[in-house]
Amino acid sequence: MKKRLLILLTLGVFTFGMAQTADAPWRVNISANAIDIYPVGGTPSTLLPAGSQGGFFDDFTNVGDHWTIGGPTLSVERFLKGKFSVGAMLSINNVFKIEGNTAGTEYPYFSVDGFIKYSPFTGKGVRPFILGGWGLSSFESISLDDENPLFLSSNVSQQVVGGFGLDFYLASNLALSVQTNFKNPYETNGVRHFQHQAGLSYTFGSNDRDKDGIPDDKDKCPDVPGLKEFEGCPDTDEDGIPDNEDDCPEEAGSKELKGCPDSDGDGVADKDDKCPEESGSVETEGCPDSDNDGVHDGIDECPDEVGVASNKGCPLDLEDQDGDGVPDAEDLCPEQAGTAEKNGCPDVSDAVVQTMNNYGAMINFMANSDRILGKKMFDTLEKIKALLEENPNGTFLIEGYSSSDGDEAYNQALSIKRAESVRNALIKMGVDVGRLEISGQGEANPLDSNETAEGRAKNRRVQFRLKMGN
Repeated sequence: MKKRLLILLTLGVFTFGMAQTADAPWRVNISANAIDIYPVGGTPSTLLPAGSQGGFFDDFTNVGDHWTIGGPTLSVERFLKGKFSVGAMLSINNVFKIEGNTAGTEYPYFSVDGFIKYSPFTGKGVRPFILGGWGLSSFESISLDDENPLFLSSNVSQQVVGGFGLDFYLASNLALSVQTNFKNPYETNGVRHFQHQAGLSYTFGSNDRDKDGIPDDKDKCPDVPGLKEFEGCPDTDEDGIPDNEDDCPEEAGSKELKGCPDSDGDGVADKDDKCPEESGSVETEGCPDSDNDGVHDGIDECPDEVGVASNKGCPLDLEDQDGDGVPDAEDLCPEQAGTAEKNGCPDVSDAVVQTMNNYGAMINFMANSDRILGKKMFDTLEKIKALLEENPNGTFLIEGYSSSDGDEAYNQALSIKRAESVRNALIKMGVDVGRLEISGQGEANPLDSNETAEGRAKNRRVQFRLKMGN
């Protein structure tokens, strides 16, 4: 019998100790109970007067008359993760409706059980449940004068418990509960019996870690107090974008920029804008390009003079036209970038450069566009890529051109974008980014007359210029 007490105490410590280490709601229930032993024929001879017989009751004409209604039954539950809960239940009654019982004789009843309950549905309204567990019960008085009193008494039997029931929710934390439990002892002094219950259950506590009124299972930010309209997440900067979706949660911004501000209104968030107080573009990291040379003012050391990226945005020294480091006076190829070892001439032959330019003339753009369209254009780019792979030395300047449609400043900027489109396409095909630079030539050097549509179409092109020999 000592084992019974140890198991029961262990179950109690597990059930009630959980509250000290986890956040979860609790539930208490108080019910009336009805003890019924007839349907199972479980009355032991020790409960019957001399000469009586145990077993099934022969007369069931008065249905329910064998229920001994009394109580109370008290239970406490703690909800676990998912749809399970664990709890303990104590019931008392005075049973007198027993087969063969002498009128007026009552048998004090008590039981204490630990159980695990499963509720498949968690919504409002009616929730069915099933439970199973283990406990102790007795149908006789237990005297403190006994040699083994209370739970150690020989009148107490161990039992397994199984049951089912329904919760009818009257409010979010209040329910009318009905259930039936079958208690089957596995000791000879035990009594198989049903215990029916009806009463009220009250849920309290919270599984709301951040105490914002939104349950953790519905809270997208369960550790930070938030707002209902944002599913439990806060909006620190009050810009209408919850912090969990806001790249700048402490600065009010726009939805288009994921909650970040844009002080100069150029479409580049301040956190990514190299010039947050000056309007620029996404392509120039938010900085302006005053001279339209493709090098934005944030890194252009000569922002008011058209230059090249290789010279930090400044014009090339006129004494070295091709910028290959070989002065023009010593450069045998002053207009073609080369190497000092070859006296300023390139490693790549003029024939290769001319072939690339022939291909470049075939890459034409629509008016007012820098997009490369059509399989034919990409086939041409593949040929240029093949030439670059066959001639691994040298850096090439991709020069973009435009027709005379529109004003000169617009055409200059458009020609840079066209050169950039070709460079990006070649990089995607696998060409080393370090071998390609860009420059915008605007309306300069037309291949054909700008007076005709056909001529203007030819002038919207790119050309390749060998820049360096290493």
